[in-house]
Amino acid sequence: MRLFILLLLDGLSENWLLRRLGIAAEDFTMSKEMQELQKQWRSVVQSIHSNSNVVAFMNSRVGQYLDDHPFVALSLLMFFAVSAIPVAFFLIFVVTTAIMACVGVIVMEGFLIATGGIALLCVLCGLGALSLGVSGVLSVCYIVLSTLVNYWCASRGQIKKQEVNGNLSQKSVPVLDLSANTVKNE
Repeated sequence: MRLFILLLLDGLSENWLLRRLGIAAEDFTMSKEMQELQKQWRSVVQSIHSNSNVVAFMNSRVGQYLDDHPFVALSLLMFFAVSAIPVAFFLIFVVTTAIMACVGVIVMEGFLIATGGIALLCVLCGLGALSLGVSGVLSVCYIVLSTLVNYWCASRGQIKKQEVNGNLSQKSVPVLDLSANTVKNE
């Protein structure tokens, strides 16, 4: 993941990435549309990272911590994304009850806001647990997929080396001779 981010941020060539993954550049050709999309993506990422607010945040202690702990950053992102709608509903609920209080239902407002606050607390706790679970699953999927891609690239390189050497059809399997290890009992 950090390699992908470095590739996007530093603008490294795809040949460097292909060499890093062990794939020959001839095996991987990128279409012009994909190259244009990559250029656009780089400009978007560059504009985000050149924003003074982003730079100030990334230089802060919290930004450094989140940069060093991507699982925590992903968990926070998931939590904020899934909790936005319940918080918006709660705020609409508070405004509605405040308007009702202006009409004359003061006791009802306190009771409803307290009940809504407890309900929001329960929902946010559940969403926090859900975001941790989803982040864990996504992290495991990332690790498994990156391992499979590395294994696939390594085995593909081995097959090409064997094809070049002409050893693809001949696999040497050591034969164990047990006749020399027999001992006579007297």
